[in-house]
Amino acid sequence: MYKKQPLIAMLCFLALIAIPQIARAATITSATLDKNTYLAGQTGYISVTVYNDKSEKIRVTELSATINYYYTDGTVYVQKFFTGTTLPHEIAAGQSAIYQIPISLPTNINSGYTNPTVEAKTDLWRTQDERWMTSDRPTYPLKLYIESPYKQLYEGSQHQLQEQEAVNDNLTTAMNLLVATTIVFASATAFLMFIVYVRKAKPLAQP
Repeated sequence: MYKKQPLIAMLCFLALIAIPQIARAATITSATLDKNTYLAGQTGYISVTVYNDKSEKIRVTELSATINYYYTDGTVYVQKFFTGTTLPHEIAAGQSAIYQIPISLPTNINSGYTNPTVEAKTDLWRTQDERWMTSDRPTYPLKLYIESPYKQLYEGSQHQLQEQEAVNDNLTTAMNLLVATTIVFASATAFLMFIVYVRKAKPLAQP
């Protein structure tokens, strides 16, 4: 039994060597949406910053955003969007790179919050043997808000109502001004006519 222990240890060592090692080399330091609120059917983009925290260069081989949609009928649909930047793209040691991932929301998506996940696949350059080595796959969570179309309709109707009320107020003010002006002119005319009448009715002095 004891004779088998060195053999087992050797097999474990060989297995560890055979398993490809994954180096940690990149971090997604930020990922931001271009809008605070989206409507169904809108397009936009996610700005992603990838930082190389190693002493060797890295390259981004894939950058994506996965979004779980909840449709108005209750079904779930998962869609994956990719960066428009030509990949692979290298990042020097200690440097960052900013990428954009365009997104397009379905027209029948349900309103509310959903949580996209941004993920980057990277490789690390090994100077000692001059080859790329598979690196980590950092992720970054986001929160995306889809506004209800009924809210937009309500706000639109409220805006129209406010505009109509403003027009009515202006019209009322103009009418009041017109009535007041008419009364003033009518009063002035009546007064002048009264003066003329008095002068005509006054008897002439006898010689």
